Amino acid sequence: MGSPHWKRLCLLLLAGLTSSLLLYGHYYATVESPTGRRIIASESFKPSAELEEPKPSRKQPSRCLRSVMARAKADPKFGEVFRFDIPVLMWDQHFTLETWERLKTRHVPYGWQGLSHTAVGSTLRLLNASANQHLFDRDTFPRGCVRCAVVGNGGILNGSRQGKAIDAHDLVFRINGAVIKGFEEDVGTKISFYGFTVNTMKNSLIAYAEYGFTQVPQGKDLRYIFIPSDIRDYVMLRSAIQGSPVPEGSDKGDKPQKYFGPEASAEKFKLLHPDFLQYLTARFLRSELLNTQYRSLYMPSTGALMLLTALHTCDQVSAYGFITTNYKQFSDHYYDEEKKPLVFYANHDMMLEAALWRSLHQAGIITLYQR
Repeated sequence: MGSPHWKRLCLLLLAGLTSSLLLYGHYYATVESPTGRRIIASESFKPSAELEEPKPSRKQPSRCLRSVMARAKADPKFGEVFRFDIPVLMWDQHFTLETWERLKTRHVPYGWQGLSHTAVGSTLRLLNASANQHLFDRDTFPRGCVRCAVVGNGGILNGSRQGKAIDAHDLVFRINGAVIKGFEEDVGTKISFYGFTVNTMKNSLIAYAEYGFTQVPQGKDLRYIFIPSDIRDYVMLRSAIQGSPVPEGSDKGDKPQKYFGPEASAEKFKLLHPDFLQYLTARFLRSELLNTQYRSLYMPSTGALMLLTALHTCDQVSAYGFITTNYKQFSDHYYDEEKKPLVFYANHDMMLEAALWRSLHQAGIITLYQR
């Protein structure tokens, strides 16, 4: 039967093996662990390589001759990958019976499987302004080319002195634990969009409070991009627009005003479309993790989703604070007081993301900051 000592040793080895499997896919998008999420080994979670056809979105035409779209279409590889007719944002007019019947068969974030029609519909009906249809209004940028910077939180930015270059862009995207105070010279101060899931936002406020991230960015011209990874994102968004406490779920009683400000109208909020998330995962970041027992945990990182969102809406895109080939030279985050190595978890595939950024940079579709 074996001695008690031998049994304890076997248990310890098994626990160690399990932990090592979990430590697989996290990087600069900060706290992304799926705390509290159910692990459901569902085939419907896997994004299909063959995309179902959503109705094409009517995007505002770009007047930029050297745009992401033009460069992507001219590239022999990426010309087959990009589809610029996929709707980026979900809003009121997308919530049809046909869409509900199609998306209710897909697991979140790629659909609404397990979510109630009332919960989803009551949120989407509030996103009924033209500002909810587009990320930004092109008419406010008369020069033609809209230049965007997407700022991750990677340690490569510490000492980079890229603040002025970042702020020189027309629009700046930031994510999760976006610490600015004390690092203005390296990361700038401008912020146009703050992207998150409710889970990553709240985890960031806890994990990075000691570094100064004690408040979600707020501002008159700032817009918030919700990534619908769970029912709590829909519920929090609805309460934020209504200006009322969260009525149900794990965030019950929470007051969205403390995150987004006291006068946050519907126009301040954007919601990524589940079809867009499906398309990004199937076409750009279809990880081998989807073939493992951890497939129900996997989704692209917040940083990846924001960078790909910018690529489908802006004309020219620069990426700062994302993983590069020499990532081991830098700390996990630019605000770390001591150098910390990367930690990898099973819910992201950061090496796959890094390879994508390199390829896009080499193709001239993005400018990836490297040093």
